[in-house]
Amino acid sequence: MRGRLLTRLMLLVVVAGGLAAFLASTSLASRAHHRHKPPPRPSISTAPNPSVAGERVLVSGHVPGARRGTAVSLYRQLPTGGRFVRVAVTTTNRHGAYVFRRTPGVVYTNRRFYVIARQRRSRTIAQAVEAVVSVSASSTIVSPGQSFTLSGHVTPNHAGESVLIEEEQPDGSWMLLTTAPLDAFSDYAASTQLASEGTFTFRAVLNGDSRNVLSSSPAVTVTAEYMGIHKIRHIVIIMQENRSFDSYFGTFPGANGIPPGVCVPDPVNGGCVKPFHDSADLNYGGPHGQSNATADVDGGKMDGFVGQAEKGQGCTSTNPNCSPCTTSSTSKCVDVMGYHDAREIPNYWRYAQDFVLQDNMFQPNASWSLPEHLYQVSEWSAFCTDPLQPSSCTNALQSPNPPGAPLDTTPLYAWTDITYLLHEYGVPWAYYVFKGTEPDCENDSAMTCKPVQQGPQTPGIWNPLPHFTDVQQDGQLGNVQSLTDFFLAAQAGALPAVSWIDPNGTVSEHPPALVSAGQTYVTGLINAIMASPDWNSTAIFLSWDDWGGFYDHVVPPVIDENGLGLRVPGIVISPYARRGYIDHQLLSHDNFTKFIEDDFLGGQRLDPTTDGRPDPRPDVREASPALGDLSSDFDFTQPPRPPEILPVHPAPGPPSTPPQ
Repeated sequence: MRGRLLTRLMLLVVVAGGLAAFLASTSLASRAHHRHKPPPRPSISTAPNPSVAGERVLVSGHVPGARRGTAVSLYRQLPTGGRFVRVAVTTTNRHGAYVFRRTPGVVYTNRRFYVIARQRRSRTIAQAVEAVVSVSASSTIVSPGQSFTLSGHVTPNHAGESVLIEEEQPDGSWMLLTTAPLDAFSDYAASTQLASEGTFTFRAVLNGDSRNVLSSSPAVTVTAEYMGIHKIRHIVIIMQENRSFDSYFGTFPGANGIPPGVCVPDPVNGGCVKPFHDSADLNYGGPHGQSNATADVDGGKMDGFVGQAEKGQGCTSTNPNCSPCTTSSTSKCVDVMGYHDAREIPNYWRYAQDFVLQDNMFQPNASWSLPEHLYQVSEWSAFCTDPLQPSSCTNALQSPNPPGAPLDTTPLYAWTDITYLLHEYGVPWAYYVFKGTEPDCENDSAMTCKPVQQGPQTPGIWNPLPHFTDVQQDGQLGNVQSLTDFFLAAQAGALPAVSWIDPNGTVSEHPPALVSAGQTYVTGLINAIMASPDWNSTAIFLSWDDWGGFYDHVVPPVIDENGLGLRVPGIVISPYARRGYIDHQLLSHDNFTKFIEDDFLGGQRLDPTTDGRPDPRPDVREASPALGDLSSDFDFTQPPRPPEILPVHPAPGPPSTPPQ
C-alpha cells in the first residue's frame, strides 16, 4: 500500500516538474517574440483630396509609440516620376500626431507622399489635384445669331493642350460644343453663337492627365434674346407710286406741311394756283423725269410744278416724260397743286396718327420709277455695257438699261445689289410682285382678303431684280414671287427676313390709278401682316417711289450727283413703332437699305471696297452722314403693340385745316 502511494507521489512530482518547465519555456519564447516585432508604421492622409491647384493641403497622421518631438520627414514624388524627395520635416505632439501644412500655391499638380518616423515608412498616398479652369463670356446677353466669345485660363500651365467647351442639356447632361487650344500662357478663346432665344449654360473642361485629374470650370450662363433693332426679324418694304408729301400729308397736324401763301405760276391759264383740297379719286399729276425734277425745284423756288404738268406730252402709260393731264385737258394739270387728307385717305392718316410719320423723307434719286427701284435694291442707277462686268457700268440717273425680256434669262445690271449680301449672310428674302389689276374681296366688309389674280406681271420698271447678274448667279431668281406667296407666308408665320412688295398699275396710285384702290390694296397688305404670327417682330416701311409731279414745298438736299430727289411720304408701322411720332430727320429710301444692313448684316454696306464684289458706284449712299437713323422711330423697350386691323373700304375721315 505504502509502495503504491510512494509511486504515485513520485509520478506527480515528475508531471509537475515537466509542466513547470513547459510553462517556463513558453514564457521565454513569448518574451523573445515581443522583443523582435517591429513597431506599427506611421499613418498618413491628405486633405482635401482631390485638391484644387494652388489650394492649401494638409498632410497628417500618427506615429504609434512616439513621444512629443519625434521627428517626421515628408517625402514627395511629382507626376513626372523619378525618385521621392524629402521636402519637409516636423515633429509629433505629445499624442504622437503630426501635421504638414502645404501652403497655398505649392500643390499645383498630382503627386505622391509618404512619411518616415522612428525609422518606419508610411504607406504611399496619392494626392489628386484638379486644375483651375476659368470661363467667361464676352457678353452674357446676346442676340440669336450674334457671335460671342467664351474665354478663360488654365492653372497650372497646360500650353499646347485643349479645353473642351460644353453646353448643358435640358436633362442636365453636358454636350461638347467645340474645343479651344491653350496658348503659351495657358489661355484659350472660342467664338460661338446661339441660334434661338433662351438661356444657355456653358463650362470649360480639361481632360485628366498625369498632372491633373479631369477638371471643369464653374458654369457661365448666356441669355439669347433679340435686343434693340434686332427685335425686328422681318422687314417689309411696301413701295407705292408717285405722290409727294404735301399731296398726302401737307395738312397733317404737326408735320412740316404746306406753308401759307403758296401760289405756283400757271403758264397756260395765267396767274398762279394755290394748294387746294382735291376730293377726286383719280389724279393726273405731271411728268417726273430728271429734267422735270430740276424744273419743279427751280433753283429752290419750288414753283415749276404746274408748268411742267402742262408741258408734258399726252399719255396713258407710266412714261415719266408724259403727263396724264394733257391727255384730257391742260386745265386738269393744276391738280398737281391738290392735296388729300383723311377724307380721301383715312387709313393712311390713321397709320400716321397711331404710328410714325416721316415728314423729311426724300426719294433717293431726282428722277423716275426705274432709277428709284434700282436704288431701292442696290443704291445705284447705272448703264452697263457688259452684264458680266461691274466695271462696265457708269452712272445713269435718267436712263439705266431698260428692262428686257425674258426677265429671268437676260442679265442687264452688273453692279451689286443688296440681295448679294443677304445671300452671302444666309438671310432669306423675297420680292413680291402683284400680278393682278385690282385687290377685291368676296365680302366687302371683310378686313383682309387675298387680291384677285388678274392680268399680266408687274412691269419691269418696278421689278428689276431678275435683271441683276448677281441674282442670277446666286440662283435667287425663285425669290421673286407672286403676291399670293406673300399672303401665304404671312398667314403661316413664315415671312422672310426681308420683303419688298411692289404693286401693279391699278393699285399703285401712279396717275391715273385711283387713290382709293391703292389705299385698299395697302391696307390689305398691312392687315395680313398684323394678323400674322410674325407681327410682333415686324417693321413695315411704307413709302412712295417718287413725287409724280405733285407739289411739295421743301427743297431737296443735295447728297451727291444723283440726289436726293423730291420729298415723299414715309410711314413706319411696327409693334415697336413710337405712337403718334413725327420723325423730322433727313431720310431717304436709302435708309431702308441701311436698316436692313444694321439689322441682319452686322452693318456691312454695299461698299465696293468691302462687300466682296466691287463696282464703280460713285459713293456708298446709305452710309451718308447726312442721313438720319430709322431706329429712332422705334421704342424697343416698350411691350409689342397689338395689331390695328383697319377696314379695307374705310369711311371718309374728318377734314383737315387748310393752309392760310
